Formats: sequence, structure tokens, C-alpha cells
Amino acid sequence: MAELVIARNPDGDSRLPYLLRLPLGEAGLVLKTRETWPRTAKVYCHPSDDWPDEHELEIVERVAVRSCVRRGAAVDLVLDRGRENRSQFVFARARGREVIFWQTARTNRQARPAVSVPTRRASGRTLEILVDSHERYAWKFNEQQATTRRQALAAGDYAVESGGSVLAAVERKSMADLVGTMSGGRLRYLLAALADVPSAALVVEDRYSSVFKQRHVAPSTIAEGLAEAQVRFPTVPIVFCETRQLAQEWTYRFLGAALDHADEDEVGSARTADIPTAAPVAPAAPPAAAVRAWAREEGIEISDRGRVPGAVVEAYRLAHP
Repeated sequence: MAELVIARNPDGDSRLPYLLRLPLGEAGLVLKTRETWPRTAKVYCHPSDDWPDEHELEIVERVAVRSCVRRGAAVDLVLDRGRENRSQFVFARARGREVIFWQTARTNRQARPAVSVPTRRASGRTLEILVDSHERYAWKFNEQQATTRRQALAAGDYAVESGGSVLAAVERKSMADLVGTMSGGRLRYLLAALADVPSAALVVEDRYSSVFKQRHVAPSTIAEGLAEAQVRFPTVPIVFCETRQLAQEWTYRFLGAALDHADEDEVGSARTADIPTAAPVAPAAPPAAAVRAWAREEGIEISDRGRVPGAVVEAYRLAHP
């Protein structure tokens, strides 16, 4: 029976760590790919020249194939297993070169949530977004009015700064990365670092409902961990966006709003500093009748009418602090 074979890419310099061979044609179709299955999003693939000698490969998976048929610009693949068995390889052109995307019906729906991203500037400005130098497959913000600059960030993957200080940072995660970070115990440290930034958030490139579709980790464990993280770090929201595109758009708006808020605080502080300090308010004069009554008790001569002398009023205040 024909097979789908997935192996680790022997080219250590490649950004696509896996090779897969489809039983298509006499020699088969060999592709480089980023994942072993399109579980949470479409997977980019790139054609490979040939399939190396299997004795030199580390085979990751070998699955029997029920059907593998080329239909126009796509290859429909059906595997002989109960789950994760139907997918499609779509051939297209982007920027003058051929691209291949490996998708399932679910990831295709997620990639097209029937919305268009607005082009209006965030808070009316063009942002310069800092991208952590360790971030792989970083967002480009091509659809937003922003420029990017690579540098090492103490917290988050994307940030904006003012006067050399980071004002806001966003950590982005795929669902698989979020689950791995939580299972490995690193999520608390990550959120603690974000909590030190004036404005920070964690954005997930998936729906919250995907938490309850995990196969290798109990969904309740992930749900409980997320709830605990929000209680422990209430200043760092965890935001679920449907797709990579929407997560990028949310991050762009969040960073723009943080800059705008910081500018408003700075203007408000400057205006407050220009307000002159008011002189201390003089204490209210004591009632004349009370002063006269006290003066008579103390043997001080004072008239029943007219203005009470200032010296008598001052003596009354000293006696009644």
C-alpha cells in the first residue's frame, strides 16, 4: 500500500525541519515542511529536489495512504487512520514564485474568518515596532502602517518604546506553543517578566475552544492553568485571536494604544506642572462673642461693641490651639 513518509530534514540550516514524501507519480512528490500535520494553521511547504537514502534519515512517521490525487491546483490526501486523515496541498503563486500550503478543512476555515483588516493607523501614527531578535518567523506588519526593528527584548516578542524605555510588550503564542510552555512550567516566568512592563499582554493565534481539543494534554489542565495565570498576573491579559493575521492586527492596535496613553500622561503631567502653587489659606477668625467671653474670664478689659483688638484675638488663638 502507498505511504506518506515524514522524516527529519538532514539539512540543519533549513528553516523547514521536516521532509515528507507523497505517493504521487513514479518517484513521489517530496516537500520540505515546517510541521508534521496542519493542526492549528496552514503549513507552508517547499519543493525538495529528491528524497535522500532512507538509511540516512530519521523517520518520524509512516502512514498508509488510501488516496492521493492531483486535482487541478491541489493534491487531495486521505490517510488510512481514524483521525487527522484528510488534508490538501494547495499550489499557488505569491510574489512571482510558487508556494505550497498544506491545510485541512478546519485550518482553512480558521485562515479565512470572513473579516478584512482595517488599514487605519493605530492611534493616528506610524509605529516603530521592536521585534525580539530570538523570534522565529516574525510578523512583518506588512498590512499595518508600521516599521520593525530587531533587538533583544527582556520580555515579549514585540514592543514599542519611548525615550529608550519599553512602554508595552506582547508575547505571541500558537496553541501548541502555549500548551508546551504551560506544561513545561515556563508560563509563570514569562508572565512575571511581562508584568514588569507598564503595558503587556499575551496573544494566542487560535480560538479558546482549541484548548478543549488537545490530544496529549488534558484540556482541563490547560484551562485551569490559564485561569490561574490570569488571577496571579491580572495586569497581563491573555487574548485569543482566531488567526495569525488577527493576532498581528490586535498586537498592532494594542501597542499603538499604549503609546497614545503614554503621550496623554506626559502632556497631563506637563500641564499640571504649569499650575502655580496656591498660597496657604489663613485660618478663619474666631467668633467675636467667644473672644469677649474668654477675655472677661481672663480679666482683660474689652468693650461690648466694635472691633475686637487683634492682640486679644491672637491671645485667644494661642489659648485655644
